[in-house]
Amino acid sequence: MPQLLSDIQLDALRELSNIGSGTAATSLSSLVGMPVDVSVPNAIALPLADAVDRAGPAEAEVTAVALPVFGEFDALVLIVMNQPTVDTVCELLGVPTDDEMAASALGEVGNILGGAYLGALATMLGGTVEPRPPELVRDMLGAILASALLASGEDNLALLLESTLRVNGRECSPSFMFVPSAGGLGDILSRLGLGA
Repeated sequence: MPQLLSDIQLDALRELSNIGSGTAATSLSSLVGMPVDVSVPNAIALPLADAVDRAGPAEAEVTAVALPVFGEFDALVLIVMNQPTVDTVCELLGVPTDDEMAASALGEVGNILGGAYLGALATMLGGTVEPRPPELVRDMLGAILASALLASGEDNLALLLESTLRVNGRECSPSFMFVPSAGGLGDILSRLGLGA
């Protein structure tokens, strides 16, 4: 697949990912009352259909927190948690995974992490973005991401931020996917002075 963005543009997105991951780790640490280590993150911009493939097996059962974003640009933020991450988060918060409180706890974690990334984005862009209330979805990964694909348009790019969070030696690594409205990623790069 040809490279969609220049090295300089990808470096800027990696810096966004680095700031967002650090903020997310600090927020998660405050929530669980334990230190959170974060790996050097990776930022990848892909057509959404390819990002779907990159995120994992389409048939995998996952929990996702969807945050619609409004403000100076519209977008959808998806925080995707596989079952081991769900188990770790629930255990750290003292909530059984099959308890009705688990959905509330996971939604709040997704809200906090998504807000951390969005805050980093707003800081870098010098603008304002406003997340709406989170929606928790449990389904196959392919079905969740197909809904995002339909909402954004076939030709859209998604920004996938990958980093590993470790809490007390245990991996707790939700995937962060930022799906701007059509042309939104180009607008972000333009604001960073890196437009095509």
